[in-house]
Amino acid sequence: MRRGGRSSWGRDPEGARPPRAPGIVLASLAVATAGLLAFHSAVPNTVGRLGSLVETFLPWLGVAVPVLLGLALLRRSALALVALLLPTAVWTALFVVPLSAEEPGRPHLKALQHNVSDENADPEGTAGALVAAAPDLVALEELTPPALPVYEATLGAHCPYHAVVGTVGLWSRYPLADVRPVDIRPSGIAEGWNRGLRASVRTPHGDVAVYVAHLPSVRIRATGLASGRRDESARLLGAALAAEKLDKVILLGDLNSTVDDRGLAPVTSRMDTTARGFPFSWPAAFPVSRIDHIMTRAATVTGVRTLPATGSDHLPVTAGIRLGS
Repeated sequence: MRRGGRSSWGRDPEGARPPRAPGIVLASLAVATAGLLAFHSAVPNTVGRLGSLVETFLPWLGVAVPVLLGLALLRRSALALVALLLPTAVWTALFVVPLSAEEPGRPHLKALQHNVSDENADPEGTAGALVAAAPDLVALEELTPPALPVYEATLGAHCPYHAVVGTVGLWSRYPLADVRPVDIRPSGIAEGWNRGLRASVRTPHGDVAVYVAHLPSVRIRATGLASGRRDESARLLGAALAAEKLDKVILLGDLNSTVDDRGLAPVTSRMDTTARGFPFSWPAAFPVSRIDHIMTRAATVTGVRTLPATGSDHLPVTAGIRLGS
């Protein structure tokens, strides 16, 4: 037996067990992390929209696992190490298992979603990068009058059919029909705020309703998450999706939150959000969240990924889409 140190796991030189408090605390934190991951919907949204705030950054709760693991090893706590299996299993089930269940097969369409930023100093370079990805559908947000002709000229050579409503636009390799605005303007915002459009895309695999949407931004303040306007806009978008008569629907847009955020439930409850993974799109300098989305109804999204940074504060997001069998 060595003097001045522990001779075996969890025992001091005299054979007595060390105080259990550190191990119990670490184990409790591990269980609490697992509970927050599994039951995040139970976090109330009544004060500061705390629930939505947690759900916006839900994958990052997994960072607690390696931190607690290091502390458990430092304290030599077998109890904490066993308890850490619980948040590890829950995090894996939420964010890793869906990746392995992704539908195989060649996609019928390649879609691209990008908030190009109204402060983008290089729209020509941005448009060129998007064309290089060879998409069949391109949805853009934060289009400005000076930059719009650049996107029309560059994207138009690859996707000759396009429609623009307000600050959002859709470019397509296939003809568009029944183009119309989608009113997602929250109360209290002046007329002229147009951030939604809908078009029928006549693909070789049948007509598809494509929606492009840019929901209002949210802010993190001392009082919590300010997302009231975003949530109201999501309800309006959800109602439009519910009223859509075409079976196959594609939604492309900057929804200003993740699919886990209950504030987007009016939208996510009507669309397939199983294509998860970690193609975080915002902020471009250090992406921590995917708030740019490609969702479908009666179709399957595969291979979601981000492209290299452009002149925007968002990264472009691309995905394959299978339209039935």
